[in-house]
Amino acid sequence: MTVAHKARAGEPANGRRSAPPPGSAPGRPPLARRPRTAALTPWLFLAAPLTLLLVFTLVPVADMIGYSFTDWDGTSPARSFVGGENYSDLVRRPARFEVFLVSGFYLAASFVQIALALYFATVLSFDTRFRNLFKGLLFFPYLINGVAVGFVFLYFFQPDGTLDTLLRLVGAGGEHLWLGDPDLANPSLAGVSVWRFMGLNMVLFLGAIQSIPPHLYEAAQLDGANRWQQFRHIIAPGIKPIISLSFVLAVSGALAVFEIPYIMTGGANGTETFVIQTVKLAFQFDKVGLASASAVVLLVLILLITWIHRRLLPEERVELS
Repeated sequence: MTVAHKARAGEPANGRRSAPPPGSAPGRPPLARRPRTAALTPWLFLAAPLTLLLVFTLVPVADMIGYSFTDWDGTSPARSFVGGENYSDLVRRPARFEVFLVSGFYLAASFVQIALALYFATVLSFDTRFRNLFKGLLFFPYLINGVAVGFVFLYFFQPDGTLDTLLRLVGAGGEHLWLGDPDLANPSLAGVSVWRFMGLNMVLFLGAIQSIPPHLYEAAQLDGANRWQQFRHIIAPGIKPIISLSFVLAVSGALAVFEIPYIMTGGANGTETFVIQTVKLAFQFDKVGLASASAVVLLVLILLITWIHRRLLPEERVELS
């Protein structure tokens, strides 16, 4: 075949076939002709979690807001609309908000919990013997059900129980009403929350520390930096967003404490929290409308605190190289 014939046949003169244009691979439609359903693929993967979020979070919150404008008792089919009467009732009785003082014990305990979690995460991020064992032991309390934790520490804090026995071994004998004395009950319960949730914060900090490039530690060691200097100049700035997140979770968790004091004391001896008070309004006094209004107030308060935190300490992108 001559060169002219090859040219007419659309083949190159040197006998080699040219590469097909982009997007025209065999068996694949051109890019412009691909079905538009490809753009819907991410939404197909998000369909299940969004459905669960809608059904189990957004719809119940919407129902709760609706109940807050009624005087429903939780059982009768009739629901009388009362407008903002439930909210005005909360405002007229400021004593209902005095229970937030109890949250101060849990807030202080949260700061202790964050400090301990940060310490253990830093120590276990370096080469330490049996560090995997210690990680498991410290994280294990978070895996235990809150009801089981409450019953375990009921025996721990009994008069002449486990804690009193341990104190007697170190010379601090005597029986203490750890859950019966109002001066000891809240610190004791707050200490249980530290034991239970410290592992979660430790795992968060540990994951953030392990994301720091290793060559930064090597460079710091070559410069003669000790462990404290490495923590101050490398670890602390590198995990600043996680520390900020932990403080937000600490504040919101302190305001919404429920499991431990409800199981161990039922809110007695000055240990009643705002959530326990709300549960009693709904299921003990049959005031679901007023309890829903209290829950809405708590939700708005947590959102407001989170917003203020974001305004005062905006999220910063940390880049370590």
